[in-house]
Order: sequence, then C-alpha cells, then structure tokens
Amino acid sequence: MLFIAGLMGVFGVAAAAAASHGTDPRLLGGASAMCLAHAPALVALHAGWSHFRTATIAALLLALGTALFAADLTMRHFTGHGLFPMSAPLGGVTMIAGWLAVALGALLPRKAD
Repeated sequence: MLFIAGLMGVFGVAAAAAASHGTDPRLLGGASAMCLAHAPALVALHAGWSHFRTATIAALLLALGTALFAADLTMRHFTGHGLFPMSAPLGGVTMIAGWLAVALGALLPRKAD
C-alpha cells in the first residue's frame, strides 16, 4: 500500500503542476487534491496495519476510489470524456466507504499483538 500511496503522491504533484500551467485547472486540480489528500491516509493506514482491524478494507476502498475519481477527471481534462459513465461518482462513493471503514475501525477493538 505504500507503493500505491507513493504513486498517488507523484500523480498529485504532477497534476497540480500541470493544472497550474494549463488553461483550465479545475479538473486536474480536483484530481490532484484527491490524490494528495488520500496518499497520506494510505501511509497512516499502513503504519497502523497490524493493529487496526479495518485497515485493509479501508486502504483498498480509499485507493480504488481515489484512482477512479482522479482518472475520470484526468481523462475529462485531456480527452473531453470520462473514464466510463458515472466513474467519478462511483469513485467518490468508494472513497466515502473507505472513510467509513476508517471510522468503524476506530470503534472496534485493536487486533491482538
């Protein structure tokens, strides 16, 4: 998961740079923001992996949701059409589910050492 977090960070910075030099920064700026917001969350989930009961599902949902959302916005910016119909909303709902998994994990007892 650290590898995915690293790739998200790379893409987030690259998209921010591209957005700052383009004519319309909104789509790439949104993709950048989602990647740069969720990459540190994946790092934190990795750090607590052995003790946090929902870390695996939360990380998978956050990574998948962010990838869908950011890929859709990036495709819209460069090609004028999205990844597939409803991919950004699906990515958003998947990220929300990931954050709910984080919240649930805070309420569950820790994994045994």
